[in-house]
Amino acid sequence: MITKNDIFEFLKNCGIKHDDKLTLHCSLRSIGKIENGADGFIDAFSEYLSDGLFIVPTHTWNSVCRSNPFYDVRSTMPCIGTLARVAAFRTDGVRSLHPTHSVTVFGKSAAEWVEGEEHSASPAPVGGCLSRLYEESGKVLLIGVGHDKNTYLHAVDERLHIPDRLNPEPFTITIKDHEGNMLVSPPFHTHFTAAADTCVSEYYPNYKDAFEYMGAVTYSQLGSALVYCCDARKMTDTAQIIWAKADRDLCISHEPIPAEYYR
Repeated sequence: MITKNDIFEFLKNCGIKHDDKLTLHCSLRSIGKIENGADGFIDAFSEYLSDGLFIVPTHTWNSVCRSNPFYDVRSTMPCIGTLARVAAFRTDGVRSLHPTHSVTVFGKSAAEWVEGEEHSASPAPVGGCLSRLYEESGKVLLIGVGHDKNTYLHAVDERLHIPDRLNPEPFTITIKDHEGNMLVSPPFHTHFTAAADTCVSEYYPNYKDAFEYMGAVTYSQLGSALVYCCDARKMTDTAQIIWAKADRDLCISHEPIPAEYYR
């Protein structure tokens, strides 16, 4: 069984500091049995990051959409797994008002971190909760999953203004906040890539070799799960180098990124 102390040792070995801003995507099942389950997992990460922030994605993009443009921060269920469903409604965290890509943040400055997310006009805008991991030298852990689940890379797309990433036809979303007030989002542009047959995140694993070569990702183990330990700033800077040389869209098929783009 994975205990709190095991998680502390794992985070230390990953180079995570107590004041880091850390987000993750996690398959709890891939880890194995965890002491006190999802709540124990959140407790351990929150305690270790005592002077930082633990940022758990609680996304709702599958249900908050053009045909159902409504998000209630107090009741809309996340669509991305057990950890998200537990984190979203814990009273010691603060869930953001981003209508499709909310996060629940644990830590002393959690409320400050999520402030203003209701004004987001896209999934991961510059200045938003995910994008700010760049300025804060934040970390991303992928536990038992790969880069196809690495939502931070959507923030990279938006920061670098990669074309053909957002739906050109926006719609507004009604948001119910923590006090029950009704708000309306600005015209909101969902993820959409006309040139791809699926969401571009399916092709984010194309970055894997480049991230390894540039030192943006190292690897660890938690229980039975392989863990990608990702540096948000280094991933962004690597992507910027690659896209400056690219003569085509690099994330619309499984075609490898040429090594000369980053070596």
